[in-house]
Amino acid sequence: MSGALQATFQNQRSFITVPGAPTIGTATASVSSVSVTFTAPASDGGSPITGFTATSSPSGITGAGATSPITVSGLSNGTPYTFTVTATNAIGTGAASAASNSATPFAATVGQTAYTTAGTYSFVVPSGVVKVSVVAVGGGASCSFYQYACYSGKGGGAGALAYTNNISVIPGDSIAVVVGAAGVRSFPAGGDGGNSTFASNVSAQGGRTGTTTNFIGGAGGTVLIGTGGSGGAGGDGIASGFNVGGGGGAGGYSGAGGRGGDQGSSSGRTNGSGGGGAGGNTNYGGGGVGILGEGSSGSSNAAGGSGGCNGGSNGQGGLYGGGAGGNGNSIKGAVRIIYPGNTRSFPSTCTGNL
Repeated sequence: MSGALQATFQNQRSFITVPGAPTIGTATASVSSVSVTFTAPASDGGSPITGFTATSSPSGITGAGATSPITVSGLSNGTPYTFTVTATNAIGTGAASAASNSATPFAATVGQTAYTTAGTYSFVVPSGVVKVSVVAVGGGASCSFYQYACYSGKGGGAGALAYTNNISVIPGDSIAVVVGAAGVRSFPAGGDGGNSTFASNVSAQGGRTGTTTNFIGGAGGTVLIGTGGSGGAGGDGIASGFNVGGGGGAGGYSGAGGRGGDQGSSSGRTNGSGGGGAGGNTNYGGGGVGILGEGSSGSSNAAGGSGGCNGGSNGQGGLYGGGAGGNGNSIKGAVRIIYPGNTRSFPSTCTGNL
């Protein structure tokens, strides 16, 4: 490099320096951590900023990131902290921001809340809860009529099961929860099961009732939001007789509920899968599903999925979402919320009541 070129380079470099101090924002406490917001400095020192560092006081625990906010983890619960933020470029690290407000991280709250009666509710997020996992089961549909009762009718479809894990929530917030009702018998049509939902994060459709214009059983509900299994369809009817197609089985955690058997012969009936309920034979309602986690699937006429936690198969635990046949009622839905959602999740075989 010539002497003149080197001098020019050194002269240009002399104008490059470390970045200015960021402007501190707000420190917000969470479980064993704090999120720190800030605004980048007006001056990058003549060289692009490559990153930011937030540092706690006391203890000097740091978190790094390319943009705001930065989360500082590994903090002691119950200890108040303030934070400063610095910016770094190719030359080095600039001056620290002013200190933030004080924020005190907290321990995670462990628990669960279940809604098992049809209706609309408000779930108030408990203190210490920032993540939840939720399972919802739609209500089962009633059988649908052909003449004056469910004779010669079609079995009702079952409710779907849907779940979503690790949903972010804010302590103290109120979140809308809906538990789908069981379909109500009416003449000449039956009644659909209601959808079960948790805000906009989880939605399981209720089972559908059959139409009055043909003998096709009601469709099973589908997973509208989340992961899970569809409800089983109801069994078909025929033009004469005093029986009804069997109800569909409730959806499972990783598979569909069983189909109800057709009127008279019970042909077409299937067992549940993925922890779901089995379809019912002629006149029988379909099996439900449990909300503690994925257990054994219903494996015989109208048997419910076990619902996890060693609930046993064929009826124990399978309390929600089954469709109706002629001699059985459809089954209501349910919503269950467990926390913390980052460590407890579906479709565990046993989320338990902790």
